Amino acid sequence: MLTQDALHNPPQGWDRRGLPGWTYFNEELYQLEQEALFRRQWQLACHISDIPDPGDFITFDIADERALIVRGKDGVVRAFHNLCRHRGSRVVASTRGHCKHALTCPYHGWAFGLDGHLIGPAKPGSFPDLDKVEWGLKSVEMEIWQGFVFVRFKPSAQPSVARILARFEAEVALYNPEIYVPSQGAAPYGETAVNWKSVRDVDNEGYHVPKAHPGLQDLYGHHYIDEPFVEGASRSVGVFNKTPNKIWSVRAYRNLLPEPTWLPESHRDAWLYIGLFPNTVMSFYPDSINFYQDLPDGVGNTKLRGGTYRHCEESRALRAARYLSARIDRITSDEDQMLTIWSCEAARSSGYDGIILSDLEYGVKTYHDHLRALLPVYKLEEEPARGTLPERNRALAA
Repeated sequence: MLTQDALHNPPQGWDRRGLPGWTYFNEELYQLEQEALFRRQWQLACHISDIPDPGDFITFDIADERALIVRGKDGVVRAFHNLCRHRGSRVVASTRGHCKHALTCPYHGWAFGLDGHLIGPAKPGSFPDLDKVEWGLKSVEMEIWQGFVFVRFKPSAQPSVARILARFEAEVALYNPEIYVPSQGAAPYGETAVNWKSVRDVDNEGYHVPKAHPGLQDLYGHHYIDEPFVEGASRSVGVFNKTPNKIWSVRAYRNLLPEPTWLPESHRDAWLYIGLFPNTVMSFYPDSINFYQDLPDGVGNTKLRGGTYRHCEESRALRAARYLSARIDRITSDEDQMLTIWSCEAARSSGYDGIILSDLEYGVKTYHDHLRALLPVYKLEEEPARGTLPERNRALAA
């Protein structure tokens, strides 16, 4: 059953304070986050259907890192640093595309095979002999889980994606994500002028749904469950309300959605969300599969990235339902954006003296605990003096 884990009951006396306000504006902390959270934690780069044919590629940038995911002539998906070994140019400049035989750097024309080996530099006589493997593209650690491609730029103690998400594997497999294909016309990018953690704070709790999201409240708000972050992942689920829907788009969505016979009855009338620390959410609907993630772009700006995938045998009715679910999601995202702005700017106010979390926001607390475990400097109520934060963090970690 979708609700088998029920709503987690927080322990008595749990810390309801959240993160100190200074952690949303400190440049030195932001640099530590780049290293510990975004270079050394798994990042969702794409779905295998984004690169279906040999030579297809997609790029993914975060924390001054650049990944290139490409399907080789042998059909194998590989990940590399999008970094020419000659002068460090991007090997491919576009966000996605197709290279028939080779990846050719646009700067000086160095050519690399689809498996990453060096084919040769332009004007090879001007160089000493170069080993084709040693001077090939540098690999990026990669893992494919349920059709989604994850990369990690630097090693860490974080377990594999499969291990982190093991408790959700059987449930997600019900959707057979590998057979889904990209939706045309999706708008995967956005931007908002807030610290990235403000986006996560809003997204990691459903307490605000009844007031802030009329569409979601009308769809499933009476039967929505947030589970806490445990070992790097979380789960939320909304089972559709049994009462008649009031909002036209929700009502039309429910009426147009055909019976998704490929799903068990327990999952035909629900939206399921799986969160992966630190910044990724995958959503599984009867009509589509989606992901979204927050990409920090400075201490006070966040880029929003995502993708939508449709069933490979999508009917016209299912397509119409998918359009309406995307509309509900788009409106929800707009509503959330203002909430992130208000909550982020509040921490700069002279009247701000912290927050108090509801039992229904325990997911926020467990997410913050994951942050504190990696960077214990988050535990400090007072902002460290400039230039001392990295050392303070090392001391606390020791």
